[in-house]
Amino acid sequence: MHKTQHTVDDQKVATTHQALKAFMDAHVYPNETRYLEEVKALPDRRQPVPLMTELRSMAKEQGLWNLFFSNPELGSGFSNTQYAPLAETMGRVMWASEVFNCHPPESGNMELLHHYATDAQKQQWLQPLAEGRIRSAVAMTEPQVASSDATNVETEIRRDGNHYVINGRKWFISGAMHSDCQLLIVMGKTDPHNDSVHQQQSQILVPTATPGVEIIRPLTVMGYDDAPLGRAELRFNNVRVPAENIILGEGRGFEIAQGRLGPGRLHHCMRLIGCAQRALEEMVQRAESRVAFGKPLSQQGSVREDIANSVCDIEQARQLTLLAAQRLDDLGAKHARDIIAMIKIVAPQMAQRVLDRAIQLHGAAGLTEDLFLAEAFTYARWCRIADGPDQVHLASLAKQTLKKYGQG
Repeated sequence: MHKTQHTVDDQKVATTHQALKAFMDAHVYPNETRYLEEVKALPDRRQPVPLMTELRSMAKEQGLWNLFFSNPELGSGFSNTQYAPLAETMGRVMWASEVFNCHPPESGNMELLHHYATDAQKQQWLQPLAEGRIRSAVAMTEPQVASSDATNVETEIRRDGNHYVINGRKWFISGAMHSDCQLLIVMGKTDPHNDSVHQQQSQILVPTATPGVEIIRPLTVMGYDDAPLGRAELRFNNVRVPAENIILGEGRGFEIAQGRLGPGRLHHCMRLIGCAQRALEEMVQRAESRVAFGKPLSQQGSVREDIANSVCDIEQARQLTLLAAQRLDDLGAKHARDIIAMIKIVAPQMAQRVLDRAIQLHGAAGLTEDLFLAEAFTYARWCRIADGPDQVHLASLAKQTLKKYGQG
């Protein structure tokens, strides 16, 4: 698993963060309503949002691009620890990370290709992804099996001469609905009878235009279709791709997945802290500005308790996230598994609690799209399932803890 070297001095990180905050203040926060209106007006839910195209061009021109990317030639070169506060800032608006080409699944896919792809694969796919000319998605989860246990994956990847033939179904494939999505990274079984269940799977590059790749339908999450990125249900019908599209080689699928998911899980947690921090700030503003039963809400004891508990919850999660980022930088994903599991358990639940308090304090308005709270709550709830449900991380953490402190 890959360590992230500190190749950039902290002063550059601070300067970049200030520029990011200024961009958010000037171009993102003032356009939240416009973005929502443009999404609603899309004649085709798969087409790019005009505002997003405009802002992405501006961000790229200003050098606020691929800020997550440890590869200094194509991105910032920042470590996970250095990137954490920037991701938190972007997390304050649900769609902001996309402006800077730092959104999932793009960020994880670029890191995957950077670490595991051949030079030819990088030339074909990593370069255009890093430049923002195309989009991509990861096809892992399947509707007919419990995908929390990835050994259950049933999609068949069968060698046939100089090609692989793929058959199977996938769903909740984030980013696959976007019209610019040109690449699917597909996980399936090349050796279903291997004695090691963790060497049965492989990952392979599948251009979305390949015959047999079928979008069955878009999916919603608690009513949100997340257009135009979207989440799709896909079918692979005898999809044939060249043998050189395999990543690392047969049987390496789990190895690739674990290397990719460590930083990806952490990035979600960073963004969730930004969500929760903004919710806290709006909670305070609401409490100061609204009067009930003869005094401001901020003078009500229960409101003060909610604010205080939220401050504690956010700061604990922030510090744990920074510690996880440092461990990931210093030791790599394999040796940071325990603390990554901790923060993946803690951060989404923390964000849910804080957002729930903020929604309650805002009353009916908190449930509407007039505020960011309802969509952010949906994101937090989704994160408790995405990249491994809570139960999987709890089981993994318990297993590691028992091994560390148990007898024998």
